[in-house]
Amino acid sequence: MTILDKIIAFKKKEIAKIKAEVSVKKLVESPNFSRQPLSLKKSLLSVGSSGIIAEFKRQSPSKGIINDKATIAEVTNGYLDANVAAQSILTDTSFFGGTMADLMEARVINQQKPILRKDFIVDGFQIVEAKAIGADVILLIAACLTAEELKNYGNLATDLGIEVLYEVHVQEDLDKINHLENKIIGINNRNLKTFDVDLEHSIKLAGQIPDSCVKVSESGISDPRIITGLKEYGFQGFLIGENFMKEENPGAACLEFINQIK
Repeated sequence: MTILDKIIAFKKKEIAKIKAEVSVKKLVESPNFSRQPLSLKKSLLSVGSSGIIAEFKRQSPSKGIINDKATIAEVTNGYLDANVAAQSILTDTSFFGGTMADLMEARVINQQKPILRKDFIVDGFQIVEAKAIGADVILLIAACLTAEELKNYGNLATDLGIEVLYEVHVQEDLDKINHLENKIIGINNRNLKTFDVDLEHSIKLAGQIPDSCVKVSESGISDPRIITGLKEYGFQGFLIGENFMKEENPGAACLEFINQIK
């Protein structure tokens, strides 16, 4: 059983428990549900965009504790000062040490940039939940969903007015996504089965993605020069977490990084 298999099995049990306690009606009645979501696509494509989706991540299964000292308020303000294109927040507790409260707190501070709910979506309930806590974008990981689930969850998100970052790692993942055109496609350089990182993955798969898509490279980006190289292959978004979070001041690290790619 891979790490991903364990996470998904645990997540399904966790969601079943939450669904038994929280109604969809309650989620729909939450204050954030009626807000107009911000567009990740527009933010990444806007003139002068840094393209950086900066992540708040306390820990990971592969690295253990990355940063358990920095607060969501400090990091969110720091990322906004750095003029990120968007913010990504882990809401998985058991494996990544994140919470939905983290995203809700960031949303109060961050009213101007899109927020991605980074989690393992295995149920439509989580998509409604994402909107209720103030997320603008959800992540759908092709490796742990069927083609039918990707289509249905994508349609549900669209109906709710929130965008989808479709994450792929290999060609088989890409083949599962219905009608690729105009979607936001993230290529994860980290193998979710082994957690090894290989930047060549982004480059190899990039050519298989239509030009109408917004291409995002995820994981393992630690040098501003890598961004310059990836842009040559059509990438417009770059999801970076650990590289910033491993520093004492993630916001300052992010600002320094962005200043070097201008």
